[in-house]
Amino acid sequence: MPEPLNALEALLARRSVPALQLRAPGPSPQQIELAMEAVLRAPDHGALRPWRFALVQGEARERLSELFVRRMQQRAPAAAPGKIEKARTMPLTVPLVIAVAARILNEHKVPEIEQLLATGAGVMNLLNAFHAQGFGAIWLTGDNGYDREIADALGFGAEERPLGFVYVGSTDGAAAGAPRLPARVALVRDWSG
Repeated sequence: MPEPLNALEALLARRSVPALQLRAPGPSPQQIELAMEAVLRAPDHGALRPWRFALVQGEARERLSELFVRRMQQRAPAAAPGKIEKARTMPLTVPLVIAVAARILNEHKVPEIEQLLATGAGVMNLLNAFHAQGFGAIWLTGDNGYDREIADALGFGAEERPLGFVYVGSTDGAAAGAPRLPARVALVRDWSG
């Protein structure tokens, strides 16, 4: 296990690691707890804590794999075999899959968009916390990530909007190369009024 990084090193080195490049061992219960503690530090207007997570580990990953395939075949009966096989394989390659949802309080003074943004900030803290502890991770969405029936099967309530899955595991080091970053000028501009 690599040494934990300091905060700025971790932020500057973090990148999404493809799920198929992640493997065991996964984080320990204590390391998962630390990552969840980091979620609680996310910006959160109204202290609503809208993020919701379902941890999928061990044999439950096989049931998630079957659920992914079943829903994919129901939504798209003519789906390419390769796409179905990828849906089947992804939850099985990683030691930890975290289903993500946002509990949206309608008619609340905090607008829905801010509840979603707080959830996104929470997930970013989760990703950073796993990275700082030496793990690779990626947040993936797509049809299964937004599927209401999958969310229901995972125990999310009607007011909890599914927002994808975070895949977490160890990397072999080869996947940890620095990402190619765009020039600052493409993303940031100075404004002087």
